[in-house]
Amino acid sequence: MTLLPHIQANVRAALNEDLRDGDITAQLLPASQPATARVISRQEAVLCGTLWFEECFLSLDPGCEVHWAAQEGELVRPSQQLCEVRGNARALLSAERCALNFLQTLSGTATLVRRYVEAVAGTQAKIMDTRKTLPGLRIAQKHAVRTGGGHNQRIGLFDGVLIKENHIAAAGSIRAVLEQAFRHTPPGIPIQIEVENLAQLDEALHAGARLILLDNFSLTDMHAAVTHAAKGAELEASGGITLDNLRLVAETGVDRISVGALTKDVTAVDLSMRLGK
Repeated sequence: MTLLPHIQANVRAALNEDLRDGDITAQLLPASQPATARVISRQEAVLCGTLWFEECFLSLDPGCEVHWAAQEGELVRPSQQLCEVRGNARALLSAERCALNFLQTLSGTATLVRRYVEAVAGTQAKIMDTRKTLPGLRIAQKHAVRTGGGHNQRIGLFDGVLIKENHIAAAGSIRAVLEQAFRHTPPGIPIQIEVENLAQLDEALHAGARLILLDNFSLTDMHAAVTHAAKGAELEASGGITLDNLRLVAETGVDRISVGALTKDVTAVDLSMRLGK
């Protein structure tokens, strides 16, 4: 996926929201005054969102230069200088908040994902994202998930099939809805079905499902599901999963674990930007 169009659209929306007709405080400075700013991390974090950060400044000052002392995906320490920004003082101050918002939010997502990935190290489980993203930032947050070491699922409703309980109810049965999915889904589009108990799991397996989401299964039932599937389908655990129980879920033998909190419950990383000489 090409990120640039999404980055430009995100930044344009953010700057329009913040600036409207102009930054009335920045007008207090001389129009041609140059400035240098440094961004410092106040906590340990996985750095993410550098391209969004740069685009904020370049949109207001095409001659702006950003020199990074840390790279995308790098684990940064408290009090570490992340970058130096040189450009027009008005532009730097006007773009500051939007630029930091992107960098703090996406770094927060990547940092949380890294914790989940590290918690399942040594198991076969992959950490997966969901569609529970911040409005307007889905592509950005899915980039952050990859940066943190996680894996992306479908971007939206257009590039993957996820059959949930209401789809099953409307179609009449698991077999009926899967038959429709196999008949109408274009090649290359993944087909996943959600099941709520072991009986539904067996029904899905017998109907030919090869990607199955175990919704809110107990640890005991997850172990049983792995045995039932016997590698005949890829199993994904979802629902009620936190860092506290994540390792136990991974050790059941499931192939994937999806966690909405990765992109939904975001705590921004603490960063600071200061102008200097």
